[in-house]
Amino acid sequence: MNHDNRSFDDPQGISTSRRTASSPVGIFDSGVGGLTVVKAMQSLLPSERIIYFGDTARVPYGSKSQVTIRKYAQDDTAILMRYMPKLIIVACNTVSALALDVVLRTGRGVAVIGVLEAGAGLAVERSANGRIGVIGTQATICSNAYALAINAIEPDMEVFSTACPLFVPLAEEGFIDHPASRIVAEEYLTPLLQQGIDTLVLGCTHYPILKKMLAEIAGPEVHIIDSAEAVASKARETLAAAGLLGSSSERSSPHLLVSDLPQKFKSLYKLFLGTDVPDVELVEV
Repeated sequence: MNHDNRSFDDPQGISTSRRTASSPVGIFDSGVGGLTVVKAMQSLLPSERIIYFGDTARVPYGSKSQVTIRKYAQDDTAILMRYMPKLIIVACNTVSALALDVVLRTGRGVAVIGVLEAGAGLAVERSANGRIGVIGTQATICSNAYALAINAIEPDMEVFSTACPLFVPLAEEGFIDHPASRIVAEEYLTPLLQQGIDTLVLGCTHYPILKKMLAEIAGPEVHIIDSAEAVASKARETLAAAGLLGSSSERSSPHLLVSDLPQKFKSLYKLFLGTDVPDVELVEV
């Protein structure tokens, strides 16, 4: 079922009770990968206040069972709900694939946008030959969620999927265009390119860090779908429709919440957003 851009008890979108244009947008991910969504949101919607929760103590989600992932999704949403968000963005593809209904239920009327549905929708729009490649974590690919979401929009689309488990550690090491990254990427992408895809969905929020290299390997004839940019565009559309777009003239730094503060967090934040890290709050899960 496609829950994209729907609230739990308001099928038209955002439940506006107790929420205003100045309310924040809540974003969560299993770790730091969702910071690519924060960056895309800041670029497209600089007036919005952002609360970001990264579950750095329990990352990665991609290798966990569905039962565990659904529990984590409930925990993560509950943390964001303390801030009365006007919109929740699930920046974790694994949660988008396996537990979006849990987020909707826990959000109690707040509209929810899953990064997976936003990326799938943009892929369908961009593909000319109906052959779409998807790369993601093992859990996301095994769930077949992208193929289901794409075919729910356009049944004639052919979807070819490959799990790329080494991309996350390579991205977090800052190996953005390292020879080792390129060798791994060519190994992962070659079977997809041999299928004649004209569109490639980056089905993990870490992957935009590697986008330049992936685009070079895929070639100019392949559209790269950055799910972070797709979800930011969907967020603008959703907030505008509900009359809840922020109007502040001041651009604020995101309020960062993490469940653990790894030593590398400062360098990872700078890698993902290009700026020094603001204050970070440690929360229990």
